[in-house]
Parts: sequence; C-alpha cells; structure tokens
Amino acid sequence: MQDVSTLVARAREGAPRAVARLISLVEGASPQLREVMAALAPLTGNAYVVGLTGSPGVGKSTSTSALVSAYRRQGKRVGVLAVDPSSPFSGGALLGDRVRMSEHASDPGVYIRSMATRGHLGGLAWSAPQAIRVLDAAGCDVVLVETVGVGQSEVEIASQADTSVVLLAPGMGDGIQAAKAGILEIGDVYVVNKADRDGADATARELNHMLSLGESRAPGDWRPPIVKTVASRGEGVDEVVEALEKHRAWTEEHGVLAERRLARAAREVETIAVTTLRERIGDLHGDRRLGALAERIIGGELDPYRAADELVAGLTRG
Repeated sequence: MQDVSTLVARAREGAPRAVARLISLVEGASPQLREVMAALAPLTGNAYVVGLTGSPGVGKSTSTSALVSAYRRQGKRVGVLAVDPSSPFSGGALLGDRVRMSEHASDPGVYIRSMATRGHLGGLAWSAPQAIRVLDAAGCDVVLVETVGVGQSEVEIASQADTSVVLLAPGMGDGIQAAKAGILEIGDVYVVNKADRDGADATARELNHMLSLGESRAPGDWRPPIVKTVASRGEGVDEVVEALEKHRAWTEEHGVLAERRLARAAREVETIAVTTLRERIGDLHGDRRLGALAERIIGGELDPYRAADELVAGLTRG
C-alpha cells in the first residue's frame, strides 16, 4: 500500500514518479482511490483544461506538442493526457502519442501520460476526469487532453474541458463531413492544420459557412474562431494560444467557466453513483431478491418497472 499523503506531497513538488503513481492508482481503480481523491480535493480547481479532438490523421499529437512548446515559452507547467484506443481483441494500446512528444520528455515542467480507452466510448478513457484532477493538484497550469481519433458523435471531451479545440485537415476527403453533427457543435476553437496543403483555404471557408448556419448567436455570444496552422513547423500555434486565452477570458467574464466546471463535477458524481449501483446490481446475480422479483414478473404479479424500483430501493437502503 502506498502512503497517499506522501505521494500527494511529492506530486505537488513536481516529482514525476509520484504523479505517475497517483494516476496509476486512478487507472487501476485502486482500493486507495477514495483516499487519493479526498487528499487531492482541496488542491484542485486551478488548471485550465483544453481538449483537442478530431478525426484520425489531422495532427492532434503534433498540435498538442506544439501547444506544449508555446505554453512552456510562457513559463507555464503543462500536463498532457493522450488517450489511445484499446485493441478490441487484446485490450492493449500502442500509446504512441508519447513517442510523438518525446522532445518534451526531459522537461521537468511537462508531464505526459498516455492512457488507453479500455473499451470506453466517447474518445476518452473512463478514468480521464480523475487523472485530470491529479495533474491539476500536481500544479499544472494547463492540462491538454488529446482524444482518440473520433467520428461524428464521440464528443465526450466537451464535457471534460474548459475549452474544446476541434482539428481538421485538408486533403482527407470532405473535411466538413468529418466535423459535422456532434463534432461541429462542440468546438470553442477550430483549427485547420496542415494548412500548407492544397485545399486548406477551402476547408476553412466551408467550416466558416457551416458555423454560420448553426444556432443563432446573440450579441456578445462566443463566436468560435478558425485558425490555420502547420503544427509540424509551429506555424499558427501562437494564434491558437491567443484564441484559447480569449475564450478563457470570455468564459470567465460571462460565468460560463464556472457553469462548465459545476456541470462537470455533477456528471462525475452521477457517474460514480451509477457505477457503484451497477456493481451492486452485478453482485445480485443468483441473489434470492432478484430471483424473487423475476418470479413475480413471470407470474403477472409485478411489472418490470415496479420490480426495478423495488430493487433500487432495496439497494439504496443497503
């Protein structure tokens, strides 16, 4: 068993091994997880969480690495959670994003952690919210969360980030097709990466047109900017940081940041509660209470909804 208070103290001092151990406890759903979260709670709420999402091949990892460099030039400590898909066969993951960001590996002001989805949908790992909290408590000024390559509906990052960045790239078929529906609606900042390729201007124009067809905005509402970058050469990255800072200022001024963080905390509590109930229900297979309810349903004495109500009531009573 790890001494949680010592791990937290060392993480606050910037010890990467302590941060790594805390995230490992989170990922493994350790019996010490509750103790870890209780110790971290008073230390959180300071990091600015930026989510980066987009289709495979748009340059998310390269863009993330470029943003790390830009924030480090400002003297900020940066944490990175790079989520990789798990194999549906072996359950393993390549975790290659860390390789792409190797230039920051020796920087004590940067912490990079690759996480596998382990079958969780939505573009993130199930333990991402707690891992973000670890990096926040460890003193990171900015936490960059890079999702797996997502499609049109895997938009969970919008519920975890203070600001969501959607990346596109020209030359990958219909760029707007890749960003339409749910993805098109979650962006606070849009980035057309690989802008040195043919079609970048057309992609930006199409995106601007699609955004203009979206929901009407009142005066003073946030209008997502579109920034063109060549992340591999660092071009346009400072403009992305500027757009992120403008969005942060706007969310703070209009109370949106507080609302997002409140909603994020509420969802996290709900998820933990539902997971706990699901585990307790799973333990009931073969339990006489579940069997008795099933018999009453078969006998026409009870409908499934009332049976479920009785089951939940029994579980919540302990």
